[in-house]
Amino acid sequence: MVDEQERLLPIANVGRIMKQILPPSAKVSKEAKQTMQECATEFISFVTGEASDKCRKENRKTVNGDDICWALGALGFDNHADAIVRYLHKFRVAERDKAAQNKASCSRNSQDKEEEESSQDQQPHQQADVPSNSKLQVLEFSH
Repeated sequence: MVDEQERLLPIANVGRIMKQILPPSAKVSKEAKQTMQECATEFISFVTGEASDKCRKENRKTVNGDDICWALGALGFDNHADAIVRYLHKFRVAERDKAAQNKASCSRNSQDKEEEESSQDQQPHQQADVPSNSKLQVLEFSH
C-alpha cells in the first residue's frame, strides 16, 4: 500500500493556495490544511478515475486534458468543466505559439551560423597574438 503522505498533495502547497484567497492577516490552522489536503487529493482521484475509465473503454492508455474536462462534466461539475476547457484551449494556443517561436528562433540561429561560417571562409584566417597575462580594459566613450 502507498504511504499515506505520498498519496496526498504536499500540505505546504495546499496551505499556500488557501492563503492566496484569504486576507493577508488571516491564519489557516493545521487541521484546516489537512482537511483541505484530503479533500483536494480525493477530488483529483475521483475525477482522474472517471477519466481513466473512459480511456479504458476506448482502449487508450493516456489520460489527457480533454478526458479530465469530460470527466468533470460527467460527474456534474459543469461549471468547472467549462472553465477548464477554456484554460486548456488557452494553454494549447500558448504552447503552439511557444513551439513556433522556438522553431523560428532555431531557424534564425542556424541561418546566422551559416552566414558567419560563409563569411569566415571568404576571409583569410589570422590569429591575433594576445599575451596570456593581458588584462581586459573597458573604455567608456561619452556622447
